[in-house]
Order: sequence, then C-alpha cells, then structure tokens
Amino acid sequence: MAKRTLLKVLPEVSSALSLSKAVVALESTILAHGLPHPENLMLAKELSSIIRSADNQAIPATIAMKDGMCCVGLSSEEIQDLCSSSDSSNNIRAIKCSTRDMPLFLAKKPAETWGATTVASTMKIAHLAGISTFVTGGTGGVHRGGEIDMDISADLPELARTPVVVVSAGVKSILDIGLTLETLETLGVPVATYGSNEFPAFFSPSSGFEAPNRVDSAEEVASAYWTARDLGMLTGMLITVPNPDPAGAEVESAIQEALAEAKEMGLSGKNVTPFLLKAVSDKSQGK
Repeated sequence: MAKRTLLKVLPEVSSALSLSKAVVALESTILAHGLPHPENLMLAKELSSIIRSADNQAIPATIAMKDGMCCVGLSSEEIQDLCSSSDSSNNIRAIKCSTRDMPLFLAKKPAETWGATTVASTMKIAHLAGISTFVTGGTGGVHRGGEIDMDISADLPELARTPVVVVSAGVKSILDIGLTLETLETLGVPVATYGSNEFPAFFSPSSGFEAPNRVDSAEEVASAYWTARDLGMLTGMLITVPNPDPAGAEVESAIQEALAEAKEMGLSGKNVTPFLLKAVSDKSQGK
C-alpha cells in the first residue's frame, strides 16, 4: 500500500531543497507556548533574518501541523496566526505535539488549531522533508528526579533514531544535565560543543560537565555527519553552542524556585516544561 503524503512544503522551501540549497528547520512550540505575543512574533522574524543573512543565504523552514498536514515552512500570515494563538484562552488554538501525539492530531484535523512541534516532532518532520539541519534554543532530556519517576523527554529517543543535526544552546537548564548526557551516550548519539570544551546549559555557557567532543567549524560538523552516514549510523547529532550572554547563578536560583512550585502544583509530563520556562523567565525578569 502506497504511503499518502502528509507533507505540505512551502514553495520557497521546496525550491531550495530541489536545488540542494541550505534549509534550516525551526520548531514551533517556542512560538506557541514558549513566549507571549508579540515577543514570539519578534523572535520568529529575527530568526528568519539571521538564517537568511548567513553566508550561504539559507532558507528558514518553521515546522508545525495544521489541517491534517505537516507544514514544512510557514508563510508570514501563518507565522502571524501561529504566534497570535499564544493569546487564546488556555491556548486551545495551539496544542503542543511530540512524536507520540502526531498520528492522533493529524488524523483528527482539529479545526483552526495548530499542532506546535517539539524538538522530537520537528526532527521527525524535517527528516521526512529531506532537511538535515535543525536549530532550537534548548533540547529536552532527563528531568531532575528522572531516575525515580522516569520523566524523560521524547527528544532523546528521537535523536537516537532520526539522522538530523540538532544545533542548540545545550540541554535546558531545568533538567538533569548529567543524566541526560549519560542517556545520550547510552543511545549512541554523537554530541559535541562548538568552540568550547565545556557542555553548555541553555542559559549558561557551562553546565559543569565536560563536552563529550569539541568542534570548531561548520565543516567539521558536516564531515562528522556524513561520516556517521557512511558508518551506517541512523542517529541524529547534537551540536551545542554556548550562550554568549549568560545569566548563570540567578537563573539557577529561579529554576529551583520554579521546580518547587511545579512539584507543589502536581504538574507532570508535557505540562512541566512550558510552566518552568515561563516561571524562570518571570522570576529572572526575562533573562
């Protein structure tokens, strides 16, 4: 039985891929759940500008789901609509979707509702579309206390099975970075930090853990990616780039307060990260 296509690719992105031009995938959860409007719209425009102004004039492809389709690249009108969804009551116009949520969300085709993709689901869709590079703020991992309650992000198994280079500022600092690095090693995922021997922690350039590997150029990353393919490895690759404007200790204090509040409220699963990110932002005055 032939597979039906679930991809709706923006013409600009489709053209770039057909010409083997650089295309950079972007997630949509940060726009729908990570930042309020209009800050999220400003971020979307800034990211697009940065990617387009790169030396190779890459094409940005924000990924989301809508009307039963995986959207690879969004028009300016779609970006505006997605970003404005963060203002809706209980945010019912945008549902956070990881890989496990994709089949049901796409099959149901909820009217006027966006499926905001996480790192895991963005990787999945990017790979289906033939995009091998994905940039995000921070990747998921093992939550603090995860050795007890097994709260582990779907980002990690997706990195183990989907050959996409994920570039981020490190693992989100609200997580247990040590356990996350151990899990990535167990899963066989290549991990390196760009221009540093230290593994970053999202807000901070250093997590206190040594980077498993170091790379100093985009050429090194590309060479490692294709070498992995030559070896028959089907994993992704995590390349971390330290935050050049760190907030450090102040953010860690805010994280501890937010974790205590989340535990008191009984939050779990995919509701934890959006709450913690907003709480940390509020407590650190947006730092």
